[in-house]
Amino acid sequence: MDWYQLWQIISAPDNVPIVGLLVIVPFYTWYGLRQARANDRLIQELEANPELAKTHHRKTFPYKPGWPTEVHVWPYLLRIEFLAAIIVTALLMVWSLTLDAPLEEPANPNLTPNPSKAPWYFVGLQEMLVYFDPWFAGVVLPTLIIIGLMAFPYVDENPLGNGYYTWRQRTVAIGAFLVGFYLWIALIIVGTLMRGPGWMLFWPGQTWDHTRLVYEVNRNLPDIFGITSDWGKGIFGFFAVLLFYLVSGFGIHKLVTRSPLNRKIYERTSLIQYLVFQFFAITILVGLPAKILLRLLFRIKYVWITPWFNI
Repeated sequence: MDWYQLWQIISAPDNVPIVGLLVIVPFYTWYGLRQARANDRLIQELEANPELAKTHHRKTFPYKPGWPTEVHVWPYLLRIEFLAAIIVTALLMVWSLTLDAPLEEPANPNLTPNPSKAPWYFVGLQEMLVYFDPWFAGVVLPTLIIIGLMAFPYVDENPLGNGYYTWRQRTVAIGAFLVGFYLWIALIIVGTLMRGPGWMLFWPGQTWDHTRLVYEVNRNLPDIFGITSDWGKGIFGFFAVLLFYLVSGFGIHKLVTRSPLNRKIYERTSLIQYLVFQFFAITILVGLPAKILLRLLFRIKYVWITPWFNI
């Protein structure tokens, strides 16, 4: 096990943000969910006791004598923001003084690095190229992610959870965000720490062998069923993708409407809003990890094959 090689990877200046992600993201996820759970317990307590709801403060830390009844922007908020700006500036100065910029030698077409990796914020996109066609991984998926982020505020009909942490009242929104966000972080970590020469998969600490040969046969889903004609592959792939969308949509619908609160939100949501939500949820949150698992576990490269595109 070449742990020194792993240390060289994680200590590289351009990989420091990824090491920070491994610590900061889980911590603040836990911290936010802990606060959400505390608010959910208070909400349940106030719903069960109407008399207490008339007098109790709507926060986990109720009002106490001596506390100001109103908190103004100045000096309370601006003072905290000013201190945060000073601390962040100091950290960036220390970072820039202690770590050199990740600049390499001029590009040499006769000596290309292997592996050649994108910056850490693009390496997740580079990792997706393993599982999808370049046009789909580099154009379609990023576009769908951007459009989905723009559309979700207009699709979500839940008025609760504005201005306070809650899991019980925002299960669908928070759950969908966590799945998509952690999936993207996982792609970044795999592409940075586990991809070696030839973009082959190495476990952390495993020595990168530049002479390693991997005899893995990638096959398409129609090949498993003995379909050889181009029209047959296209028709089979279409119905396979359609079946996947129908089954995934049914599962998401059952998961979304399992609680009374989510059922009320679903009843207020129009058909177009719900279909838009289902499309992005199935394509990004379910389809992306499903295709990755098909490639890693069953060596299936494509599901839908046509003369114009492959999925």
